[in-house]
Amino acid sequence: MNLEKFMLPCLSKTLFGIECLGCGFQRALLLLFQGEFLAAFKMYPAIYTTLLFLGFVVFYYFDASKKYKKPLYFFAIINVVCMVISYYYKHFYL
Repeated sequence: MNLEKFMLPCLSKTLFGIECLGCGFQRALLLLFQGEFLAAFKMYPAIYTTLLFLGFVVFYYFDASKKYKKPLYFFAIINVVCMVISYYYKHFYL
């Protein structure tokens, strides 16, 4: 079954023709579910940091104590840095 036809289109790419920092996440997640770990990383290098960040968002949602606040900020910063570096690399070196 071809699941790519059910994926959401990138609004930035549709309207302006420019990929956003999150372009490739859905396809990388699909590759990850299929067990293609290296292909998922090549599709979207920030896939693993994004999943870690989303995991801490879920923990923070269910238990909004202070013990998840610092890791949440830490993984948010790490994720944004990975997204910017991978975006820059994809557009200027490939």
